[in-house]
Amino acid sequence: MNLVIDQGNTVCKFAVFNDSEIIERTTGQELTEDLLAMLFARHPEITCGILSSVSEYKPEVGEWLNTKLKTFIILSPETPLPIKNNYQTKSSLGYDRIADAVGAFSLFPGKNILIIDAGTAITIDLLTAKGEFYGGNISPGLDLRFRALHEFTKKLPLIEKKEDFPIMGRSTEDAILAGVLNGAVFELDGYIENLKKQYSDLAIILTGGDINYFDKKLKNSIFVHLNLNITGLNRILEYNVKNY
Repeated sequence: MNLVIDQGNTVCKFAVFNDSEIIERTTGQELTEDLLAMLFARHPEITCGILSSVSEYKPEVGEWLNTKLKTFIILSPETPLPIKNNYQTKSSLGYDRIADAVGAFSLFPGKNILIIDAGTAITIDLLTAKGEFYGGNISPGLDLRFRALHEFTKKLPLIEKKEDFPIMGRSTEDAILAGVLNGAVFELDGYIENLKKQYSDLAIILTGGDINYFDKKLKNSIFVHLNLNITGLNRILEYNVKNY
C-alpha cells in the first residue's frame, strides 16, 4: 500500500492507496507524527510514501517517515516523472500542477488533455498526446476575484459564491456575482474552444475545490475528477518505486 501526503498552505491531505484504488482519504491541519501513527495503525500494509509540500513541516516528521517506509519520496523539481516536463522554469512549477498532469496522463494515455484546476488560483494546463507537459496559465480563483473587488474599491461589498447566478445582475450583489462567475466560465470556455482548434481529440479534465461552479456551466463536455492531484502523486510514487 502507498501513502500520499499533500501538505498545502492551510490543510494537509492524506490518502492511502492499494494500487490505484483509494482506501482512505482524510485531512488534518498539519503534518504530525500522531496523525501518521493513526494511519499506519489502521493500514499496517503501507510500505511506500510520497510527500508534496508547499509549506514548512517539522523535519523529524520526515525522519519518522523514512524509518517507517521502505521507499519515501519528497516531491521536488528533480523527482523523476512518468511524463516529460517541458516547462521552462521547473523550479517554480507548482507541485499541484505537475501532479494533476501525471494524474491526467494515467487516466487518458495517448490523448491531448486540457487540465483545469479550480482552486485558490485557476490553472489551465496542457498535456500532449505524447505525454509532454507543455505548460499553461495561472489566473485568480473565484475567492480572489471577489476579494479584489471588495478590497480595491471603497463601496463594493464582499460577496460569497453561489452555484446559481444570473447572466446579468439587477442589483449590486448580483452584478458582482454574475460578473465574477460568468467571467470565469467564459474565460475557461474561451481557452477550451481555442485549444480544440489546435489539438484534435482534446480531453478536458476539471478538478479543484470550486468545480461545482463550473461543471454544469461550461459549454463543452468535461470529465470531473475530485482526486486528480493525489492520483497523480500516487502515480509518481509508483513510477519511482518501479524504476529507481
